[in-house]
Amino acid sequence: MQATSSRPRVRAAVIGGTGYGGAELVRLLLTHPGAELVRVISIDHVGEPLEAVHRNLGRTGLVFEKMEPQEAAAGVDVVFLALPHKVSATLAETLADVPARIIDLSGDFRLRSAADYKTFYGDEHPHPGHLDGRWVYGLPEQNGPAIRAASRVASPGCFATTIALGLLPLARAGLLRGAVHTVAITGSSGSGAYASIGTHHPLRANNLKTYKVLSHQHRPEIEQTLRAASPDGADFSLAFVPVSAPLVRGILANSFVPLPVGVDPAPLFAEFYKDAPFVRVLGSKVQAEVVAVKGSMYVDLSWTLGAAHDGARQLVVTTALDNLVKGGAGQAVQSMNLMFGLPESQGIAAPGLWP
Repeated sequence: MQATSSRPRVRAAVIGGTGYGGAELVRLLLTHPGAELVRVISIDHVGEPLEAVHRNLGRTGLVFEKMEPQEAAAGVDVVFLALPHKVSATLAETLADVPARIIDLSGDFRLRSAADYKTFYGDEHPHPGHLDGRWVYGLPEQNGPAIRAASRVASPGCFATTIALGLLPLARAGLLRGAVHTVAITGSSGSGAYASIGTHHPLRANNLKTYKVLSHQHRPEIEQTLRAASPDGADFSLAFVPVSAPLVRGILANSFVPLPVGVDPAPLFAEFYKDAPFVRVLGSKVQAEVVAVKGSMYVDLSWTLGAAHDGARQLVVTTALDNLVKGGAGQAVQSMNLMFGLPESQGIAAPGLWP
């Protein structure tokens, strides 16, 4: 089959297709004009049609298949790993020699430090040699050229994407110093498809609560990303408080940074994101909110500046995105587009749902 430009379509496989991330990948790939979804792998619902589990899809002609990862990668151009944390890591050597490009949505190849991996994910990494940079960090707004050339991409976490995009222009300008504080609120879909005490509807629907305060696994990922963007390595630390909210999709992050008097954030953000198709810089007149980005790839970014005190003004950067799209599957497809020379926004540029 041919894409509209007469270029052969990118043949894709998804390993781990029954979760929310896998479901979003399938939804996006089925309608992507430059891609063809060839197979979806799962250990659950084997032999059943995709729409038996993901009832939003309609008839796809595909069923959930059970096969070994190397077999799943045969004859395709790209493999998406939509597996839980600590599962993808076990496949590092198994998939090392497959010619297909691989995009992993878990946290298993994002960090460069095996010690950080053990601290924040709770186990020794089974293949720490794969944390040497061979997996390119898949944040297109920061690493677009590297993603284009990559054969292996570690797609960022949802909190990490939200918070880093709000702070990257400041890191690039060398303005992150000392403790940066972030409070970020997230929906229940970020916890996965299987119910837990934290996602059980009677509790979640009527509640707000903090969790993993100062110890969330995305914290070292965010710090690593921002230090890489800083001209001097950014001597700062992130104090991150995640909040569980009674909504399904979306993240709203508020990051607090002291800004020297006389520094205007507007040109910093405008310049950094001038070529970023999915980042909408709202400035200080309109506040970012979750409902405006739900179901879309768009990231809305706004800020508020406080009064001057001791030579600095308090800057609050507010960032909103959909955790399953730009914070998950959609960003992985964005990386696929870059890796195969497709238009960066192809297949993922639909507007969000309103309200």
